[in-house]
Amino acid sequence: MRVGNMKHYMLIINGKLNNLNDYITACRTNPYKGAKVKAHNENIVKACIYEQLGRLRIQGPVYMKYRWFEPDRRRDLDNISSFGRKVIQDALVETHVLRNDGWTEITGFRDDFYIDRKNPRIEVEIEEVG
Repeated sequence: MRVGNMKHYMLIINGKLNNLNDYITACRTNPYKGAKVKAHNENIVKACIYEQLGRLRIQGPVYMKYRWFEPDRRRDLDNISSFGRKVIQDALVETHVLRNDGWTEITGFRDDFYIDRKNPRIEVEIEEVG
């Protein structure tokens, strides 16, 4: 999608990713288990990236808008978004959509939360800002 000179890209991840509490529990059990949880979630995201964004390469800085659609209110908002953003941004770098996920490449982000019992998902809007 293009709005004026700005380019917007949408990534949709169906279902839910693990949250920060899941990851911390796995790490406390065994560091290898924590790494496995993170890798599993990144693989889910990478599959969506390859399917929806293909070989997209963004050179300039971006602003990220996350829309988290949960099936209920059982999980805390900060636990949902903190681990989810980490996994999503790492996957975007690993697939070369973004060059890096530092201050120069990601100028900021926003999280919005919704309930959708029938279709939980994560919508990630990537907006080129430079």
